[in-house]
Amino acid sequence: MKPVRPFYLNLMQIRLPIGGWVSILHRVTGAGLSLAIPVVLYVLMLSLRSAEDFADVAAFLSGGFGLLIVIAVVWAVLHHLLAGLRHLGFDIGWGEAKERARLTAWATLFAALGLTGIFALGVLS
Repeated sequence: MKPVRPFYLNLMQIRLPIGGWVSILHRVTGAGLSLAIPVVLYVLMLSLRSAEDFADVAAFLSGGFGLLIVIAVVWAVLHHLLAGLRHLGFDIGWGEAKERARLTAWATLFAALGLTGIFALGVLS
């Protein structure tokens, strides 16, 4: 009898379904938003300290890198919100079928990206 060896599972070869990607992004955005709270509070504190600090914060956030950060945070909030609503739907029994779950996963991704795009267009114009 052959000895049983550990099975090597190559995670790079596994093709994750779209629902899995939405679930992972939901967790990542939740963790990222939780970690961003102290930074957001510090920026808020700076903007409320004086008129000069407010102008500095506004200039940074309206510039290239600051605007990219704002858009990323808006996407994270929207994706986390929409994926959370999707998961709440699962909790009440809505959308548990395979096709419906796949459809809501794609809808979550596209809605978050689309709403973020609308926000970005509104800010840039």
